[in-house]
Amino acid sequence: MNELISPKYQMKLVSQIEDTIWDEFKSYTQVRNYIEKWYEYDLNWENFRIFEKDENIIDLNRTLHSMSGEVILKIAIDLGVDTPDFIPSIPTFKNMLKSDYKTAYNTFSKAFKQIETDPSLAIGLANSALESIIKEILKNESVKSKIKGTETLYKLTSIILKEFNITNINHPSEIKTIGSYLLAICQSIEKLRSEKTNFHGKTEGDYLLTEPIYTYFVVNAISTVGLYLNSYYTTKFPKQNIDEESDFVF
Repeated sequence: MNELISPKYQMKLVSQIEDTIWDEFKSYTQVRNYIEKWYEYDLNWENFRIFEKDENIIDLNRTLHSMSGEVILKIAIDLGVDTPDFIPSIPTFKNMLKSDYKTAYNTFSKAFKQIETDPSLAIGLANSALESIIKEILKNESVKSKIKGTETLYKLTSIILKEFNITNINHPSEIKTIGSYLLAICQSIEKLRSEKTNFHGKTEGDYLLTEPIYTYFVVNAISTVGLYLNSYYTTKFPKQNIDEESDFVF
């Protein structure tokens, strides 16, 4: 993954990580303790070098710059540092969830942190977060379609696309095609979760999605779909700001 992260972007990310680490851990001792948890080595190899300014005083900037892009990205994710230039939709999606969908936000935040260490869990949780958003939208009293609560992502997407009139037969063919692709994306996400992760158990020889780079791709796609559905929803069903003056009888 290191070759996918440009040196210029790594420089920017290191600066943000350095500030976040000092804000989080305060002291040289705690900063060093945190950094050492990322350190790996054997007799002929180490994944980065720990530099010191003085004895037992870590030089955090030099140490971070000795790391590969992959390690830097993992630390950024662990610290909650946004990486919009690498996974563009995710920071925007998280902000939207934090404002409007508390349960989905907690689920998606857990998914985001598992991308590197447990791709299967990350995809499963991100899938669940998207399901949660759609269910929340369909609970709106203005929405005609009702759900049982047991629907999967594919079924939920079918319902909401119909509710949003995206699958209307009178639309131009291009709009209908985009709508069908959106449904296909959600179906593929659901199939990935069910068939290509360890959520439903695997046997020897079964394909298992283990590459973080593909997990970033899938989670970013989920974020993009979620952002679109929420944008359409808030446009079609805007929140009413009820600011009524009370009537007083004197």
